[in-house]
Amino acid sequence: MWTQRLMWIAWPAFLVAAVLEMLVFALVDPSDLHWAGAPLDWSRQAVYTVAFFVFWFLAMASSALTTLLSMSPFEVNRCPVPPEERPAGCAREGNCR
Repeated sequence: MWTQRLMWIAWPAFLVAAVLEMLVFALVDPSDLHWAGAPLDWSRQAVYTVAFFVFWFLAMASSALTTLLSMSPFEVNRCPVPPEERPAGCAREGNCR
């Protein structure tokens, strides 16, 4: 289930990052970028790569938050340890089914 959720987060975020990359760098020339008033001395490929991963991370954070907020209370609070392996007096005994 977690692998499926991870793909629900990562794949759409990848597509959004690719579109953002195309849109941003259609308007911005990487060689014209400045950081703290000084020119950024990176190659174009380095700027494209770092920007893509920043876009991807931000889109994944957004998708992860949406996925977290869509979970039911049972999914959030359930105990990951199977009932037969839980220690006696486990605080989450009543939350697992």
